[in-house]
Amino acid sequence: MAVLLKRLLQPGRPPAALGRPLGRREASLGTDSGAAVRVRFAPSPTGFLHLGGLRTALYNYIFAKKHQGSFILRLEDTDQTRLVPGAAENIEDMLEWAGIPPDESPRRGGPAGPYLQSQRLELYAQAAEALLKTGAAYPCFCSPQRLELLKREALRNHQTPRYDNRCRNLSPGQVAQKLAKDPKPAIRFRLEEETPAFQDLVYGWNRHDVATVEGDPVILKSDGFPTYHLACVVDDHHMGVSHVLRGSEWLVSTSKHLLLYRALGWSPPHFAHLPLLLNKDGSKLSKRQGDIFLEHFAAAGFLPDALLDIITNCGSGFAENQMGRTLSELITQFDLTRITCHSALLDLEKLPEFNRLHLRRLVSSETQRRQLVGKLQTLVQEAFGNQLQDRDVLDQAYIERIILLRQGHICRLQDLVSPAHSYLWTRPAVDRAQLGAISEQVDVIAKRVLGLLEGPGTSLTQDVLNGELKKLSEGLEGTKHSNVMKLLRVALSGQLQGPPVAEMMVSLGPKEVRERIQKMLSS
Repeated sequence: MAVLLKRLLQPGRPPAALGRPLGRREASLGTDSGAAVRVRFAPSPTGFLHLGGLRTALYNYIFAKKHQGSFILRLEDTDQTRLVPGAAENIEDMLEWAGIPPDESPRRGGPAGPYLQSQRLELYAQAAEALLKTGAAYPCFCSPQRLELLKREALRNHQTPRYDNRCRNLSPGQVAQKLAKDPKPAIRFRLEEETPAFQDLVYGWNRHDVATVEGDPVILKSDGFPTYHLACVVDDHHMGVSHVLRGSEWLVSTSKHLLLYRALGWSPPHFAHLPLLLNKDGSKLSKRQGDIFLEHFAAAGFLPDALLDIITNCGSGFAENQMGRTLSELITQFDLTRITCHSALLDLEKLPEFNRLHLRRLVSSETQRRQLVGKLQTLVQEAFGNQLQDRDVLDQAYIERIILLRQGHICRLQDLVSPAHSYLWTRPAVDRAQLGAISEQVDVIAKRVLGLLEGPGTSLTQDVLNGELKKLSEGLEGTKHSNVMKLLRVALSGQLQGPPVAEMMVSLGPKEVRERIQKMLSS
């Protein structure tokens, strides 16, 4: 780089023109030209994947799949000082967990790799050299101390900090002199006064005169690593990205990126900036909120489809606002032209209800239900382990029955191993005093229930049991039906509240109900 700088900056050689301006595009998604749709999700592995990142990834994924395109994961790891161990792996793990795996990525590889920016430094160096050749970029020798003083001075004067472009107009002689002392300067991009207008697919026509509000930006640091502005332009070009769907915080930087495209002689992709995902009170989602990270939701038993559903339901991009959409329905119904500029307000208090809907859908599928049975078996063993008096509770038929009976009443599979449902897996410790406090006719009720269970041809369904239990209560003097139900609920579950007694009996099955009722007589 230093040799190139010396050769380019010979006395009397003026900077070349920055290339021809690009024409204004028609208002089109740019998907009807026959060119392949290629989109990218390009997070920085400075933290684990959270809901805001998932939403950006999802919109990229469903746009790509709707147009038979490719979804690329590129990790922008050029800020080596802020990398978080395990974050790169977590991002790809969580995309796969969410059901939106990339087609190309650091893990999967692909034709445009490598997909880690730290492994693409040669490409950024080549682009910087090309910009230096045309005079669109220049070396900057300002020390970090000087830049810090500029920043402090601006803040003291209540101004926005900006570089004063001191090195922009150094003579070739001055550059050569400084290169002898500092052979690895930073490279800055020469901003133009006139920036091109562009049509964002969400925000419409935009133009930000960046040169009037900020100094020339660093595009290549002295350590050879690029800044975001150069890296994203170079990578999007070499990876053949056709559409850039990213957060609206990058909208003001797009004019700067378009200047880079023009200076490099490349055609830019189409841009669509997505409005922010905010908390329901309008505050920003913060990474300090531990519960916005995907691994939190996965560990808590929330389903991927429920998360994809709620983060699209609270935003725009669809003709109708409805709950319960699957990923395939999101792909089919997605319409980029329907995304509005309004921020999406996320109400996570509604997530359990979204999860309930998607859990019921899984239960209705025999294949998915079998998978849920396996997961619940694992949860029961983890939650109760040595407390299980009867290993039959791990039987597939028993667990499937529990899931089918409880499906409308639970939000997560984990709810079935909560204290409220512990009676399904372990026998409660109930003493005679507890039962006697509810009714003095404990033995009579117990014997009648045992008789009911042993009756010939009795079908143990909820409807039949409800009728039989009502008849049983009617034959008892001085004991209300509600007290009979309360007594049986305590005897079967050890709890004063819970599902209907008839459902409890169907869940546990005749053998287990008989055993627990007999304990009433012997206690």
